[in-house]
Amino acid sequence: MKFFVTLLAAFLAISFAQAQSSGSVTGKMVDQETNRPLPFGSVALYKSQDSTLVNGTLTDDAGNFKFENIPAVPYYVEAQYIGYRKKRFNFPVSGQSTVSQTIALQADTQTLQQVNVQGERQTVDNKIDRQVYRADKFINSQGGTAVDVLKNTPSVTVDSEGGITLRGSSGFLVLVNGKPVQTDPALILNQIPANSIENVEVITSPSARFDPDGKGGIINITTKTAQAGQRSFSANIQGGLPSLYTYDNLNKPVRFGADATFSMRSAKWDVTVSGNYFRNDIAGRRVGDVNTTIGNRFTSFPSVGERSFIRYNYTGRASATYTPNENNAFSAGFYTGFRSQSRRADIVYDNTKTDLVTGDVIGRISYFNSNIARKTSAITLGNLDYSHTFSNKSLLTVSGLFEKADLDGLTTNANLRMPDRQTVLQNTRNPSQNPLNAYRLKADYAVTVGKGKLETGYQYRNQVQQGNFQYLDQNLETGAFVVVPQFSSTTKVLNEIHSVYGQYSAKTGKLEYIGGLRYEYATRAFTAGNQETRNLNLSNLFPSLNVQYAISKTLRAKAGYSKRVQRSTNNELNPFPEREHSETLESGDPNILPEFIDLSEIGLIKDFDKGNLFVTLYNQRIKNVVNRVNSVYNDTILNRIYTNAGLATSWGLEAGTTLNLTKAWQVYAGGNVYRYQIKGALFNNAVIVNTSSMVYSINANTTVRLSPTFQVQATLNYLSKRITAQGEDSRFIIPGASAKKTFLKGRMTATLQWQNIDLGMLGTNQQRITTFGRNFYTTTNYIQETDIFLLNLSYTFNQTSKKARLPASEFGEKEF
Repeated sequence: MKFFVTLLAAFLAISFAQAQSSGSVTGKMVDQETNRPLPFGSVALYKSQDSTLVNGTLTDDAGNFKFENIPAVPYYVEAQYIGYRKKRFNFPVSGQSTVSQTIALQADTQTLQQVNVQGERQTVDNKIDRQVYRADKFINSQGGTAVDVLKNTPSVTVDSEGGITLRGSSGFLVLVNGKPVQTDPALILNQIPANSIENVEVITSPSARFDPDGKGGIINITTKTAQAGQRSFSANIQGGLPSLYTYDNLNKPVRFGADATFSMRSAKWDVTVSGNYFRNDIAGRRVGDVNTTIGNRFTSFPSVGERSFIRYNYTGRASATYTPNENNAFSAGFYTGFRSQSRRADIVYDNTKTDLVTGDVIGRISYFNSNIARKTSAITLGNLDYSHTFSNKSLLTVSGLFEKADLDGLTTNANLRMPDRQTVLQNTRNPSQNPLNAYRLKADYAVTVGKGKLETGYQYRNQVQQGNFQYLDQNLETGAFVVVPQFSSTTKVLNEIHSVYGQYSAKTGKLEYIGGLRYEYATRAFTAGNQETRNLNLSNLFPSLNVQYAISKTLRAKAGYSKRVQRSTNNELNPFPEREHSETLESGDPNILPEFIDLSEIGLIKDFDKGNLFVTLYNQRIKNVVNRVNSVYNDTILNRIYTNAGLATSWGLEAGTTLNLTKAWQVYAGGNVYRYQIKGALFNNAVIVNTSSMVYSINANTTVRLSPTFQVQATLNYLSKRITAQGEDSRFIIPGASAKKTFLKGRMTATLQWQNIDLGMLGTNQQRITTFGRNFYTTTNYIQETDIFLLNLSYTFNQTSKKARLPASEFGEKEF
């Protein structure tokens, strides 16, 4: 810790560069023959002495450009516009002078001819603190959601229940276009359409300017925008072919969707509006066996039946940025999304009780349990930002962010006597509301200091989540539903966080680094029912450091450290048991402590002619790790409790590569292997925990371009068996294949997807989850639909504005 504090103090002690005489350069880019302005052309400013790039800009609607506050030394400017010959000219800048220049570009008759250039961008781009994955490289995700894109990255795994982990950790922070979301990550990621995503950034070593939330790191989703000077419209529709396997489910799965995006970008405005609807049901079944031992009574209740999902969501998104001049910018964004998931579990139980002393059967009953759990989430996000650039090029940004999430649920649970299924044995309902309201205000300032950038800022966060959980049992004589206080509760958790940070980043020769320190004062107030409010006050430092060194032009080494926190949720804090299923109760611990995490990593990045390779060794050290553990409540009910379980450590190796084997054949593969260990105690030291396991995952695809307009891709997602605190989860495998054909000069695309390939041979899309303790054993195999076929049609229409009929700037696309 002293090292990082000393390092930050050294950064902050760097004196500001002394002011020196400076000037400015203004100009206009025009066509040499017609003298017509060339909007959105690229202009680059270089030092004449060593050809160092000083700055770059795009011309505005009228072809004008400007460089201000540049030191008085010789320069040269390079101007280029696609379809024109590049032009360079030299000029001096003297103290407080203004140089004006008109740049007349000559049309290149060769490049003005229609040219069709095809090239393959790499799937992944490795940066100092993150990996950036291009969403369009994963054909199998088209028509899906952000989750379908994420599960192709080596850092992320998605299991049969839809659980998302980042390097084995379920806690991580989600950003949408750099804006944080406090709602459960799975909810927002399942709402964002994959077709609207440009890149997915997996930030495994976040710097101090980011919130420290999320023990696994940060996932940032960046959405598509129009190119400079363009208007763009795209639309996608998707439909699913009839299911091959329905598992005798009550309802047949329905799968279809559509999304559309409109974007407009000019010199002063950048506007995007999009919306989507997505229905994605899935059939399935489950086979389980549970037994408990209480005294001399052994109870066994194997089960089998339907486990299917009806799922749909729709979203709307709008964002606008207005830049009246080069010193000021205003931006606003709005996102609203609704997601509904209804899980049906129609299960037949055979309950047998045996006396362990005599071996006699002392009770037996068969019953049908219909359990339907419907959960909905309505999420609304809004932000308003203002940024101002000062004359010394320093930048001040002030922003506000509001988030509202209505999280509702209703579980109906009916037990009917077998075999007629007419006599009601028990009928219950579990309505719940768990809304979240949050907002944040922040101010950030960035200024050039020496050869690098110093960033500082302050942020205030306020988050309130209130829960109302009820358990209603039907009186079988009157038909009325009566509240059962034992399983009903109300909760409220209030988090307030004040934070300040400072960080310095620079690049000196072959060395690039980012170092910083964040301080947070956080308060948590939790109230459950009529119990006294429990308060927790925390004061913590969160240091971070990232270093990258270019060993050669094609080999880089990097290292990073970041301290994180995983804050407790309403469910983890609620001490009252919730009963949403006939087999289980679930409760939390009102005194549970947040998890504090140390993330460290070191890696190598190798670029070569036909691809790239990265390898990263990482470590996670988690203090106060939270686990969900099981204990026996009664003969047929297990109690699941969230509690701090001690110290967890994880050592892992992550690797990924993109190989362009030929011009038409590309292979992408990523893998992650780690050893996870927990040491601690449960239930007031009644149960000692000391477990460890090796886990590995593989996410890979291979793409073959059979013609300029037709390509096929095969994918594989594999997650190995995992040892848990009280059992194990089996391996999980998802193969897939896609064929993509473009029409109308690339404007229209048809994609046929074959998801969850199994053919009755691979055990695809099923996972067995087993837990056991001194007096219980439970194992359940969740079997979900395989061999699903989807057809996705996409149409993109790009219309450049009248002032930008010519192609967009090549320099701008590369540098900005």
